[in-house]
Amino acid sequence: MQQPLVIYNSLTRQKEIFQPVAPPFVGMYLCGPTVYGKAHLGHARAAITFDVVYRYLQQLNYRVRYVRNITDVGHLERDLDDGDDKIQQQARLEEVSPMEVAQRYTNSYRKNMEQLNVLPPSIEPCASGHIPEQIAMIEAIIARGLAYVVDGSVYFDVAAYNQVDAYGKLSGRVIEKMRSGTRSLTGQEEKRNAVDFALWKKATPTHIMQWPSPWGVGFPGWHIECSAIATKYLGKQFDIHGGGMDLVFPHHECEIAQSQAALKTNLATYWMHNNLVMIDGVKMGKSLGNFITLDELFSGSHVVLDQAYSPMTLRFFMLQSHYRGTLSVSIDALRAAHQGYRKLMNGWYLLATLQHEVVEASIENSLLDAEVHADCAACYSAMNDDFNTAKAIASLFSLLKKVNSLHNGQLSPKSISTVAFNQLRTTYNLFVTDILGLREDREKMAIETMEVLLTIYQQAKAAKQYHQVDWIRSALHRIGIAIKDHPKGVDWEYQ
Repeated sequence: MQQPLVIYNSLTRQKEIFQPVAPPFVGMYLCGPTVYGKAHLGHARAAITFDVVYRYLQQLNYRVRYVRNITDVGHLERDLDDGDDKIQQQARLEEVSPMEVAQRYTNSYRKNMEQLNVLPPSIEPCASGHIPEQIAMIEAIIARGLAYVVDGSVYFDVAAYNQVDAYGKLSGRVIEKMRSGTRSLTGQEEKRNAVDFALWKKATPTHIMQWPSPWGVGFPGWHIECSAIATKYLGKQFDIHGGGMDLVFPHHECEIAQSQAALKTNLATYWMHNNLVMIDGVKMGKSLGNFITLDELFSGSHVVLDQAYSPMTLRFFMLQSHYRGTLSVSIDALRAAHQGYRKLMNGWYLLATLQHEVVEASIENSLLDAEVHADCAACYSAMNDDFNTAKAIASLFSLLKKVNSLHNGQLSPKSISTVAFNQLRTTYNLFVTDILGLREDREKMAIETMEVLLTIYQQAKAAKQYHQVDWIRSALHRIGIAIKDHPKGVDWEYQ
């Protein structure tokens, strides 16, 4: 009997058997990036985490609609209900249109996701394209008496909502303690309570991004977009809502409250949160100088890095830890991940070369067959236990030992049955490529290979081994590459 999939639900603080609202269909929503700057390691962890969830659910034959939004309006600096929209602020710095900023960094984010082999979601809607849906949801909340209008702005009435449902049930915060612990902030005097949050903000004359509404010209608050977008594409109640742990409060707490207020239903059944990314044990932050973008990691251009690290090295590194555990990035950890990733990929190559030899010579061997079966089953058990990629990778390395032993002769091809070998090959390839989403770092490999060839070319030229020089030139010419000698050294170009 197949082990059921269990998911840790942040809302109930326990693991629960996954039971979709309308099987075999599954609705999943992930809070995407606010596109005012380049994607960083935190963005990568959330995207990789829920990419694996998406991949594995499909392997279990669920039909998944995966929605990941793009926040291109409404996210205020410092996550307060006053001040500049982050995208508008960046637009002023760059002296361009806010939508130009949003489009540039949306493109940059999508490029990084492709580099990480993160599958595109089923739907990737932008907040700015769903203003009518956000306004309609706000109107529904006002109609229930759970929001109030002040001079063109609309605020969610947390105290009134708390008489209907418990505000704070996701984060565990108590409204009375929040009231006493929340300091009064300049520009927020119009709120009834400091814990109330903005659903709609009145635009000042200098605010670039603004839309007409029943309450005057303004723009949406941060939280309302996710509720409006998620319910538009996934229905009033769907299965999985994901995001980083830093979004539990206030963002996801506010999503739950405003969705319940507008629709009288719970937004999602399972709330999943990946943990934070640390740099050498310290929280990543721009003020600390340890804030690393994905482009910086892939190019090695950040001052804390010793070299460039490939997208697949980062992906493997992040999957080595369970998504709910903290993840500390260090040079040693990245180097180890680079080696681990390459070992797994070597096994992938070897399985293709071993296939014919093993199938032709194999016989029944109950002991080795049993070990292979146990390792393959352990891969699935790990994923069924709240998507534990760390344990799945450990089981893959156990299978890799058997692959290496068959390759180097420590195990004879006759020592494993055809059935067991086929199970090993199928499971290994499925998990490495389809579920964990690892692939060859072809671009990096090609660049490094050319560097090696140019070094050999220079050495041959210096030693006056002109036959080897001519052979290298000719071989590269056949594949459309020309070597260029110049006073400062040697380079190459496409012909």
